[in-house]
Amino acid sequence: MTGTIRKRFLAGAALGILLVSVPVPAHAVAKEIIQLQTQVQQLLDMVQRLQSSFDTRFGVLQNLAQQTSDNATQIGASVDALQKKLDAENQALNGKMDGVSGQMQSLNDSVDELKTRIARLEKSVQGLQSQLQNIQNPPPSAAPGMTTPPGMPAPGGASGAGGPATNAPGVSQAPPLQATFQAGLRDYTAGRYDVASGEFQEVLHYYPLDDLAGTAQFYLGEIAYQQKKYEDAVNDYNAVLEGFAGNAKAPAAKLHKALALLALRKRTAGIEELRDLIKRYPRTPEAAEARSKLNGMGVKINPR
Repeated sequence: MTGTIRKRFLAGAALGILLVSVPVPAHAVAKEIIQLQTQVQQLLDMVQRLQSSFDTRFGVLQNLAQQTSDNATQIGASVDALQKKLDAENQALNGKMDGVSGQMQSLNDSVDELKTRIARLEKSVQGLQSQLQNIQNPPPSAAPGMTTPPGMPAPGGASGAGGPATNAPGVSQAPPLQATFQAGLRDYTAGRYDVASGEFQEVLHYYPLDDLAGTAQFYLGEIAYQQKKYEDAVNDYNAVLEGFAGNAKAPAAKLHKALALLALRKRTAGIEELRDLIKRYPRTPEAAEARSKLNGMGVKINPR
């Protein structure tokens, strides 16, 4: 706009100068020439003032533009510094959260291990109490004066004729732990579930306080799950979580228990089990699988 006005004034000034320079006829009135020269001079003065004003304002605009650019640069630098600071704080916070998560899981593992030891101790105490009762209350022997029928062994293993004592029936010997468990594992892998179930049951029966007993209990749940006996599977997984909470198979038992509940159409219970797994074992592969399962179901991991 200003440039257009300036051009017009310059054109008018040039026209005025041209008019002034044109030879005036002899019969022209001198007064009109003087007035025209005066108007041209005024027009030139106006153009000069306009040019000066334009230069001043343009300088001000340039100064403002430079200040704005400098301010934008400073703001950009401040934003970058703030972003870096926020990123560093987020990284530090994430590191602290990971550390707290690891500490919580370690604490939970310690509590589970303590529960397992307490359960084993209770079983040991029960076994000792049972043995003590057997010692205090032995089985009744034959009454004095009673005669043993001919051909029958006398009480205590002696024969009726006073012959040598017969051997008492031998107590069943416990099978080797590792060999029995590995045999059960091989049969389970091969799909011989009935045979594997019997071998895992032997581990539980003869070695109830060993760590492998908890693993054997887990595979009993796996066998029931593979056979689509989901109620039995849930019970077997519960036995792992309650009696062998510190076992390495506990996270898998919790995950598979949730899957068995979902297979039984117990959606709410299955979802809660998956959420509890993520909370209880946050850094395990089973927790990652539980997150994927919940996301696939369209369910929030942390309900509010």
